Amino acid sequence: MRIKLPHAPYIARKVGLDLYNCGFVTFKSGLDPVVTVVQGILEEDINKERALEEKVKEVLDTNEDEMDFMQVDRKNMFWLVKKKLAKDFDFILSHEDRYSHVAHVAMETLWKKDLIDYSVSENKVKNVIYGAIETYIKSFSSIEDEVASRLENYKRKLIPGTEEYDMMFEKLYVEELGKRGMI
Repeated sequence: MRIKLPHAPYIARKVGLDLYNCGFVTFKSGLDPVVTVVQGILEEDINKERALEEKVKEVLDTNEDEMDFMQVDRKNMFWLVKKKLAKDFDFILSHEDRYSHVAHVAMETLWKKDLIDYSVSENKVKNVIYGAIETYIKSFSSIEDEVASRLENYKRKLIPGTEEYDMMFEKLYVEELGKRGMI
């Protein structure tokens, strides 16, 4: 699954909590600075993918006539161009490798900024971060489904896409994350 910008604070909080609760990582300045750093790393990675995809769209738009003439499927071409340009953007396409890289960068940055210390191998700490990201991603769909279901059962019907719906969705989403111990 592709991580979107609104997910970054929740994933960062999950990473912070998992590191705090793992038993072998010591926080030197508390939870909030750790969450802030991890959120920044996640947002940077997400924005890198956005920039890559914008460039892909530019390339496709520029070559629209040729693609129509050759009857090329835009979705497949999008993936091929993205794959080709990924190296120029220093972007990892494989989700597993990408999240492993993000976990490594997060662990290294937290340690260099003297926000955490640990008494085990770096790999073990990195695995906690990676596991937190993966757990959030796996839970995301079920959380959204649960929130959407709760909104459908409201007495006063809310219209998806309205500001009121979005605010209630966000409130219930955070509530559900709390129930699952993710924030």
